[in-house]
Amino acid sequence: MRAAVLATVAGCLTFGASAATRPPEPVPVASVSGGAIRVEFDARLWTRIVATLDAGETRLGPFLASERIVVAGRAVSDFAVLQQEQQSVEDVFGSGRRLSIAGRSETGLEKTVTVSVYDAFPRTAFFQVRYANNGPGPMAIHGWTNNHHAITAALPRTKPPFWSFQSGSYEKRPDWVLPLTRGFRQDNFLGMNATDYGGGTPIVDVWRRDVGIAVGHVALVPKQVALPVTMPAPDQATVAVNWKGTLTLQTGASLDTLPTFVSVHRGDYFQTLIDYREAMARRGLTLSAAPKAAFEPIWCAWGYGREFTVDQVVGTLPVAKRLGFRWATLDDGWQVAEGDWRPNPAKFPRGDPDMKALVDRIHEQGLRAQLWWAPLAVDPGTPLHREHAEQLLLGPDGATRAITWWNSLYLCPAFAAVRADAAAFARKVLAEWGFDGLKIDGQHLNGAPPCSNPAHGHATPEDSVEGVPGFFKAIYDAAVAARTDAVVEICPCGTAYSFFMLPYLNMAVASDPESSWQVRLKGKTLKALAGDRIAYFGDHVELSDGGEDYASSFGVGGVIGSNFAWPGAPGKKDRTLLLTPAREKAWGFWTQLYAAKRLPEGEYLGTLYDIGFDRPEAHAIRKDEALFYAFYAPRFEGLLELRGLEPRQYRIRDYVGGEDLGTVSGPVGRLRAAFRRHLLLEARLE
Repeated sequence: MRAAVLATVAGCLTFGASAATRPPEPVPVASVSGGAIRVEFDARLWTRIVATLDAGETRLGPFLASERIVVAGRAVSDFAVLQQEQQSVEDVFGSGRRLSIAGRSETGLEKTVTVSVYDAFPRTAFFQVRYANNGPGPMAIHGWTNNHHAITAALPRTKPPFWSFQSGSYEKRPDWVLPLTRGFRQDNFLGMNATDYGGGTPIVDVWRRDVGIAVGHVALVPKQVALPVTMPAPDQATVAVNWKGTLTLQTGASLDTLPTFVSVHRGDYFQTLIDYREAMARRGLTLSAAPKAAFEPIWCAWGYGREFTVDQVVGTLPVAKRLGFRWATLDDGWQVAEGDWRPNPAKFPRGDPDMKALVDRIHEQGLRAQLWWAPLAVDPGTPLHREHAEQLLLGPDGATRAITWWNSLYLCPAFAAVRADAAAFARKVLAEWGFDGLKIDGQHLNGAPPCSNPAHGHATPEDSVEGVPGFFKAIYDAAVAARTDAVVEICPCGTAYSFFMLPYLNMAVASDPESSWQVRLKGKTLKALAGDRIAYFGDHVELSDGGEDYASSFGVGGVIGSNFAWPGAPGKKDRTLLLTPAREKAWGFWTQLYAAKRLPEGEYLGTLYDIGFDRPEAHAIRKDEALFYAFYAPRFEGLLELRGLEPRQYRIRDYVGGEDLGTVSGPVGRLRAAFRRHLLLEARLE
């Protein structure tokens, strides 16, 4: 039943300056409110976002031309309001309210913005925008923008004024979480940003100490859109969803943009990612649970490099077992070439029987076996390249697309034969060779370029972009059909994970972190996007600060691992990765502590601490009626807050140093402490 048209909201407040120095804000002519967000429209169909969290009210920024379109190279942003209406709604997101408001530009282009808010998603407003050409002739469309919103710095201004989560994938492998400074801009284009770097999760988030704003889209497949984050002034940052392209809108025809959203929140970006995950689950994208084996420590033979020998691997297995590792991973170098996934005859002279024999040796040590694999890549000159060139991804000029890291070429993830070959190989690895899991690796896996290979019969070149998730689904389905407890790890090598691959893995990974900070921020991000049911591997400890920071994986609930080289193994070894007596003692200590605590099987409490503004940096996990806290700083001395406690008394213990630190009382315990680098605490009820 349709409700009455919304009444005009009277009055307005100036924003960040007096009326004498800044023109007054326009008066809203319509609005729609969810549990914690209000979207206001002015007479031009510009919008302003108001957070109504915790019974308060915060205008995040001024009215902006949030939904606009580029026609013949000119942005059309002003639309005189024609009509508006509200109605109740019931759909996959649940029950809620919907505002539809329409306006017309001077060119005859009509815009209708539909904003839906739901009881189940109180912090989010979902947008659908339609442009209809009611003019006298066709219109050349070159792009559109949705949810271009601003957030103004709080007063008094903090330094930095904003932190952000950004999901673009770049060859420079930037931090996913970073502070903003004046003049900052990152486009976060979710297509390809380098020859083999692209994809990502379609969300960006900017927050200040008290409130934040996020935007993104909820399409079910990857889309080639950008989500730019800018800080054009010292007191303001902006977010948006942009599409660029070329199409013709005929008279009488209409164009629907992607379904997009804007969210508000307290604290950092963690709650936004949870809300997004839950919204996508309502749309059908649900994530799998990891088998118990996925939470065991990992030793990887990558410490011996591509030139490893079977004797080196076999000789190291007893050492890895004695130190407490429960997986052995055979890494890059076992194969003939990328795309020629046969055992290298120089290492496995009998081929398949020798590979199976190695797996048997791993199992004899009581370890599980994992195999490295870089699908979607084929080396020039291999049999696949020579005999099945129809599988290649081709550009509009018919040229192949390079994967620079492997010196390989892209295969098309949407082509049925490519998917079938990958699924068949996964079955062979797990069912015939006897491996227990896959380590799927490569920055090129996070996204794919458009494909124009005529042999594939694509409806559009973007079929390959949108087909990446289906490729991984084929692999995952084959893997779990071969063995129900298979561990499927996907490591997109430094790129910002595409959410669309997460339903088809059960182990995510820090993916070549460049610092301990990246280990922790990636852990927090993936705990939000994937939840606690999927394992998060903090990657080889040798990639952390100093090559020995197990505490960063440990404190965020990450699986620990190493790629050490055993000095007693035959052949050449990287001396920087040798297992020295000091490392052997330390590695054994951390694996024993890991076995005792098993924090990855707990509940990561990501909303308790703001990874940007809270200092020292803090993380918390609930497990077995205890809370485990991890604090990080180069050096700290002062008062720590232990949040999330019951209003009772707790005994606090430094479980790394083995020291009793006394008691605190909840719900927020305060503890005076001093530490360098990290402090890991356990809180148990007295």
